[in-house]
Amino acid sequence: MKNIAIIGAGGFGREVKTMLDSINKVTPTFVFLGFYDDGFKKGEIVNGHPVLGGIEDINGINENCSIVIAIGDPKIKFGIFNKIKNTKLDFPNIIHPNVLISDDFVEIGLGNIICAGCIISCNIFIKDFVILNWMCTVGHDTTISSFSSFMPSVNISGEVLIEERVYVGTGAKIINQLQIGQNTIVGAGAVVSKSLPENCTAVGIPAKPIKFQKA
Repeated sequence: MKNIAIIGAGGFGREVKTMLDSINKVTPTFVFLGFYDDGFKKGEIVNGHPVLGGIEDINGINENCSIVIAIGDPKIKFGIFNKIKNTKLDFPNIIHPNVLISDDFVEIGLGNIICAGCIISCNIFIKDFVILNWMCTVGHDTTISSFSSFMPSVNISGEVLIEERVYVGTGAKIINQLQIGQNTIVGAGAVVSKSLPENCTAVGIPAKPIKFQKA
């Protein structure tokens, strides 16, 4: 069994811990060491498990260890990853046992979190450090680029290209054959029926950009 720790002791980090438990019930795989989070005191107990420190402590780990970055905000997640310099660490995919991956032609990178109830269709490319929260669906021939996050019950139709660091809110729907530009935020409940440019926030039905942020 592999030692593992979670970056992020907040709500989503605690949910990911329950995913590790579910994985271990099927196949004993991980020994959970605790959480890393700069927002908590080292030694603090969260749901019965210790906070082991922050980024400096992660870079000080001197034995092989798996790390899960359980941070929903794509830019924060990207920033944390770039602060990790420890070559003894690896970043496994955490996939809940009841995820349906319906075809062999699915490529999944590293560090991804795919939660319970997700359905992954055929000819899908999920790059690195993507979060597919509870009950998301991904249609055929879709590419999801690194550090993107999808909140619960997002539906992505076929032939969609999601660029890096995209955030899609709960219950949003993305129609087929569209592209979502990097760093874009799609609001909860939005219906994306046209491609969206990078660095925007889009809301509504149909989703329209309401503001642009700096890259």
